[in-house]
Amino acid sequence: MAENLAAPAATTLAHVNVPPAQTWNYLHTNECSFEVPAVAKNGNVFDPQPSVFLNIECPLGEDALAWIRKAAAEPRFVNVRAGSEEPVVIEVSPTGEAVADTCVYVREGANATIVMCTSGASETAERATCASLLRVIADRDAHVRIVELVAADDTVQHLEGVGIRAGRGAKVEVSQFFVGGAKVACGLGADLAGDRADFDLSCRYYAEGKEELDITHTVRARGRKTTEDMVVSGMLAGDAKKALRETIDLIHGSAGSVGNEAETVLVTGDGVVNKTLPVILCDEDDVQGNHGATIGSISPDQLAYLADRGLSETEVEQLFARAIFDDALFNVAEFGLAGAVTARAAQVLGPEAAKDMADGLDTNAAREE
Repeated sequence: MAENLAAPAATTLAHVNVPPAQTWNYLHTNECSFEVPAVAKNGNVFDPQPSVFLNIECPLGEDALAWIRKAAAEPRFVNVRAGSEEPVVIEVSPTGEAVADTCVYVREGANATIVMCTSGASETAERATCASLLRVIADRDAHVRIVELVAADDTVQHLEGVGIRAGRGAKVEVSQFFVGGAKVACGLGADLAGDRADFDLSCRYYAEGKEELDITHTVRARGRKTTEDMVVSGMLAGDAKKALRETIDLIHGSAGSVGNEAETVLVTGDGVVNKTLPVILCDEDDVQGNHGATIGSISPDQLAYLADRGLSETEVEQLFARAIFDDALFNVAEFGLAGAVTARAAQVLGPEAAKDMADGLDTNAAREE
């Protein structure tokens, strides 16, 4: 368990989630800040994590990364060899281990599944702070699947940093689900260092009320003929605030590489603040880079069509929100984390919808058996 997280003294982490190329300073899109508990690390002299992981880029920011490394009680190192099938599961919550620092080395030709989960609620009147840092090295021809779930309630704030280095022929798949938390910042960086490395990211989010979500995705293509695809979609309701910074950096020497980034945002609240910053950086001729964002609300035609079938506007909005929760539930259920999703769904969609989701999951499992 993290040390001294209940101490009243606090510190401010500035320059969180800074993108490689900054712009639009007057809109305050280039970074965010976090107020977190101050921690005193009397720490371990021996660090079980190899020093090679210190060089892996993570756009969460140096201040935030240093705070996580200091606050984590027991840094963890996992070595995944070919033939290993056991998933690496990282769970943080206000009532358990609040801060985690994990390094995973996936050896040549190995397959690895890594799951990160943040859930729960503060036990005091004060906002609780959770954080998780994951650094991954995917060796030649390795296949890595990373699933991230943040499903805490609005009494919890969370910092999440992910840094990845992919070697020749390595394939990395990332599925992110951000469906809860008063204030959540996630910075993910991927360094495609080897030729033909492949990076595929899917991110889905839901924020409501006065929740704040801040996301940075930075992918650097260094090897030749790499592919990088990032697809983001989400829903903002009430007075929620969201910022997304996506950057694909096609570095000199990455000939033949192809990168795509796209976002779709559904807005249902009058007080929503949405900031999207898609960027393609290019220092190579023989490459392709595409980016775009679509922002809108449910159209009157859609509402009229569904109203004819007996659905109110609120019920229509809940259908879109439930699709996000259903997707999250489907992806994390196999790791014993279904309860985190349904607990948050009960707060957002109501107990009846959460029960229906759980029953549907049990029905599908029974059919597969």
